[in-house]
Amino acid sequence: MLQKQLEYIRNITDFEPDIAVVLGSGLGGFTDGAEIEAAVDFANIPDFPVSTAPTHRGRFVFCKIGGARVAVMQGRVHLYEGYTPQQAVMPIRLLRLMGAKQLILTNAAGGINRDFQIGDLMIIEDHISSLVPSPLRGKNIDSLGVRFPDMSEVYSKRLCKIITECAMKNGIETKKGVYIQLQGPAFETKAEIKMCSILGADAVGMSTAIEAQAAKHCGFEVCGISCITNLACGLLDQPITSEEVSETAAKTAVKFNALLRSTIERIADEY
Repeated sequence: MLQKQLEYIRNITDFEPDIAVVLGSGLGGFTDGAEIEAAVDFANIPDFPVSTAPTHRGRFVFCKIGGARVAVMQGRVHLYEGYTPQQAVMPIRLLRLMGAKQLILTNAAGGINRDFQIGDLMIIEDHISSLVPSPLRGKNIDSLGVRFPDMSEVYSKRLCKIITECAMKNGIETKKGVYIQLQGPAFETKAEIKMCSILGADAVGMSTAIEAQAAKHCGFEVCGISCITNLACGLLDQPITSEEVSETAAKTAVKFNALLRSTIERIADEY
């Protein structure tokens, strides 16, 4: 199936990315002003999952950013949309087959760490994926990776260091922490957030961890950035809404895009 999808992409463009980027909720405007060579809607790719989440456009954008050849996912697919874990990570595997070597995952997340504030950017140092089904279950695709992949360093220390240095260069404050993925679509209860905190999570969301797991399996060098769009349930005496998530992501877009662009350019410079 992946080869069939790759053939479809290659019939539209022969663009071979070096870096892949996944844009989370409210962050889809990153490619505005980029030198775009081609764009492909998920809906047109054979047997490919389609984004249904708000603000997720659902397409690949192939572009040049500061000299780097980049494939950008404007939107992702989630387990809560009814997709299997294998379907949810299909875009990641396809990006690897296109030739991308580094993967930058972004998301909107709820802050669990009480030192976090709304609008903070958190560099993901590790994740907890044990509460969602693994995309690696079932028959292994040997052409992608080994049956039992090592996960001791899912998020590349080298890339995390680059993000940190780029943030400092641009005067952007960042936090570091552990991201936990839950299934959604309901926001978490107070008891669930307490559980996540006890497990060691600093931020919570409904994506990313299984993508990172699949990406590590198929040979990507991975890094991730969470935009803390709200404080998790129980930290504030008010309900959480999807509108709040999108509004905060939009407000932080300028600094987020600056950090993302700087990181991409730095990664490209080192190759």
